[in-house]
Amino acid sequence: MSRRLPSPSLAISLLALFVSLGGVGYAAATIGTGQIKNGAVTGKKIRNSTIRSRDVRKNALGPHAIAESKLRVGFANTAAGSITANGFSDFAVVGANGVRARGRNVSSTVRTGAGRYQVIFNRNVRGCAYVGSLGVVGATPPGSGEISTASLASNVNGVFVRTFNSNGAPGDHSFHLLVSC
Repeated sequence: MSRRLPSPSLAISLLALFVSLGGVGYAAATIGTGQIKNGAVTGKKIRNSTIRSRDVRKNALGPHAIAESKLRVGFANTAAGSITANGFSDFAVVGANGVRARGRNVSSTVRTGAGRYQVIFNRNVRGCAYVGSLGVVGATPPGSGEISTASLASNVNGVFVRTFNSNGAPGDHSFHLLVSC
C-alpha cells in the first residue's frame, strides 16, 4: 500500500486556510475596546437587533440618539405615536371665563354658567376617560377648589366640566382637561 502525498497546490491552500482562520481567531482574542478608536464603529457597521439595552450604559446615547421611528412601544409604531395616536392626544387648558388658552384637537370651549363649562373636541370622546384638574392659564399658583368631569349628553365630541369653590359652591376656575381614549 502506498501513501499518496497531497499535491503542492492542496498543501498551499490548506496552509493559507489555517493562517487566515488563525488570524481571525487571534484578532478576536486580542482586540478589545482599548484598541478601537472613538467613532470607528458607526451605525451602518452594526447589524440590526444585535445591541440590547444592557449593552449600553444608562444615558450614554443622549436624548436624540435614537430615532423615534425605530422604537416599538406596545402596538404603536413610534414612541410619540404611543402617546398621541389615540391616547393622551386631546387636552384643553381653559380660563375661568371659558376661553381656551391652548389645547389639542379642541373645536370650542364655552362657559355656560357659574362653574359650568363645555369643551368640544374634533372627534368622538364619549368612550374615553376624562381627567380634570384646577390649574391656571399662566404661571401663577392655582386657587383651591374642586372639579368634576362627565360626558356631554348633547354631543359625543364634548366633555362637561364643573368647578367648585372650596366650600362646595359652584365657582369659576380655570382648569386643565386631559382626554384618554
